Amino acid sequence: MNNVINIVIIVVIAALVVFGIANYIKKLKKGGDCCPEHEETTKSIKVKDRDKSHYPYEAKLAIDGMSCGNCVRNVENALNALDGTWASVSLEDNMATVLLKDKPDIEKLSKAVSDAGYLVLKRKSTY
Repeated sequence: MNNVINIVIIVVIAALVVFGIANYIKKLKKGGDCCPEHEETTKSIKVKDRDKSHYPYEAKLAIDGMSCGNCVRNVENALNALDGTWASVSLEDNMATVLLKDKPDIEKLSKAVSDAGYLVLKRKSTY
């Protein structure tokens, strides 16, 4: 009787492990927890003025909480929605580089990132 119970327990545990691994692989392929299957890919906000010479200032923000391309677009969109900014975000470096037409308002940039659901860890601006 104990052998039967042990076998049933082992089979149930094995099934749960297989199910867990399958779900984990599925999430990795779909972009992680932040991007469910039914969610559409975020469209990028295009910067109208793409002449880098118009952006004499630069700010860099180290960002936590990004895990996929949609996260990158969400942060870029939050920053690019601000007047006079042109942002590019690196998922690999967890870094946003923001070109600005006026002196950086780091608090304003950080708030835009926070409002998008991400955490700014470190901030730096150059003139």
